[in-house]
Amino acid sequence: MAGSDGRTVDPARIERMAAQVVHRGPDSFGSHTLSGAAIGIRRLRIIDLATGDQPISNEDGTVWVVLNGEIYNFQELRERLEISGHRFHTKSDTEVIVHGYEQEGDAFVARLRGMFALALWDDRSRRLVLARDRLGKKPLLYSVIDGELVFGSEMSAILAARETPRDIDMGALGDFLAYGYVPTPATIFRAVRKLPPGHVLVWEGGRATTRSYWSLSYQPKSDRSIEAAVDELDARLSEAVRLRLIADVPVGALLSGGIDSSLVVAFMAKNSSNVKTYTVGFEDAAYNELAHARRVAARYGTDHHEFTVRPDAAAILPILVRHYGEPFADSSAIPTYYVSQLARRHVTVALNGDGGDESFAGYDRYRGMMLAHNIARLPLVREGGPLLVGAVRRVPGLSPMTAGRVERFLAATRSGDRERYASWIGPTRPSTWRALIAPDVVDAIQRQRSFAVERIFDEMAGLGLLDQLLATDVRTYLLDDLLVKMDIASMANSLETRSPFLDHEVMEFAARLPASYKLGPAGRQKHILKKLARRYVPHENIDRPKQGFNVPVGRWLRSDLREMASEALLGTRARDRGYLDQETVRRLWDQHQSGEADRTYPLWTILMLELWHREFVDVAHNGARCAESSLPGDLEAGSIH
Repeated sequence: MAGSDGRTVDPARIERMAAQVVHRGPDSFGSHTLSGAAIGIRRLRIIDLATGDQPISNEDGTVWVVLNGEIYNFQELRERLEISGHRFHTKSDTEVIVHGYEQEGDAFVARLRGMFALALWDDRSRRLVLARDRLGKKPLLYSVIDGELVFGSEMSAILAARETPRDIDMGALGDFLAYGYVPTPATIFRAVRKLPPGHVLVWEGGRATTRSYWSLSYQPKSDRSIEAAVDELDARLSEAVRLRLIADVPVGALLSGGIDSSLVVAFMAKNSSNVKTYTVGFEDAAYNELAHARRVAARYGTDHHEFTVRPDAAAILPILVRHYGEPFADSSAIPTYYVSQLARRHVTVALNGDGGDESFAGYDRYRGMMLAHNIARLPLVREGGPLLVGAVRRVPGLSPMTAGRVERFLAATRSGDRERYASWIGPTRPSTWRALIAPDVVDAIQRQRSFAVERIFDEMAGLGLLDQLLATDVRTYLLDDLLVKMDIASMANSLETRSPFLDHEVMEFAARLPASYKLGPAGRQKHILKKLARRYVPHENIDRPKQGFNVPVGRWLRSDLREMASEALLGTRARDRGYLDQETVRRLWDQHQSGEADRTYPLWTILMLELWHREFVDVAHNGARCAESSLPGDLEAGSIH
């Protein structure tokens, strides 16, 4: 934290903040206090176990830094800096930051290849530099109140620093209901912000300024043949995996058996003779990928660990709500938490396949968007939409979920690309969203919303439609849903996860590939990636339908979670908040319980909102302390076999 008047920061405040994120770094605590500033960190020891504890300073102690994450090219940077005369006192990746800053100032950030959130204090010029990696793999939140800037990795740390106003940003609340997450740079609290990815924030003279140092470009397009592009992708992805194997602690992989994680394991096997892999399965066959992961593990002879989990949903939800710090509606956080917990029993670092879908068009909605865009002009669809919807409802034997998806597709063909994309990316349809909000606040919430997804979609309008979709996903869904999900769920278990597909050089290469290399003939998703996968991955894993990493939330709401969810959604506490229209909530609940309609997504979204409100707002109003984090051993919920 830093102030503008030179007042000494009480070290106890830093200790209090760090205690909230002990799960992110159970191995050591370090802090440094200077006139007007203090920095601290909980460290998970990965590189340089003996001398790498933080904060780390330059030779004369005038520049201090803390780093959350990893700098994968630190050895190369160190060699250059030593040639320039800088002296190193550790073998850590963190130390290159202080010397890089001495050499180049703020511009040094652009040389870092990795995942990071960092804070650097320059005592000579009395300036604080915060920086976040290009894609936002590591979180960085901050708050400015009364001339003081406070920053941290999680919301609980910010709230522990001082009395932070917990006034809810009503626009952010509306965005959450629309998207299932709160988009950057907002948070659910008006007093707290997120530093955008690829940005530097400088605090100097009591004033914060931000600037972008990187953005992903989709132009100019490559003219190489697809065969040559596969060869280059092979080399680039192999290098990205190799860099992410650098560690002084055990490293493994989270293996689902999908194309992306399977390729990561294949490249790990090229660089290591002992690859450890981890997979969780569920008793419900529709959500179980054990057989697919087992096939890849057998091919590469990995030290494979698989577990069947019986989640205790009622017990795990409060734990997740506490760690995420904001309302967060992606239910795949549950299996992500479990697989991270299981991997942490054996390794400290795990590679994963995150990012492949957003670079190589892996989601069904990409194909659906292209199809809807093309057929929306047909008179039968444009003029006969309601008749087609009615016909779908009369198809015998069609499940409510399938019928709903078909209806949603047909309805989307009667809107523009922007509206269609926004309606597909979120957990609730626009009509359901508006009906859920209480009538007396719906207009105010609508006026304050950022409409981040729609706005960024419009900003990408100069690209072709597929690249427009990919670019929007990278800056919204990937950033504020998938990366948040993985970072929080893994770090709650003191597990560092690394994502080779999110290497910025891999992403820059992929972005410039022609759209036809990603969405191939007949709408073939991940066209070029599947060509590469045929060199390394069993064909059964390549050609199977995309399964996703999900849990049976809809069934839980009718069984395991029914009592808890009913009280949370329909009880007096939720009603008295005044956000939601209780008649609509009751109708959705009754429809879901009776099987009349599948209302899983809107119900889960508002359940997460209510549970978050109880954890982070009600406790403050009641004078209770901020929720404290626990070590991984205290966080188990469910049974594992």
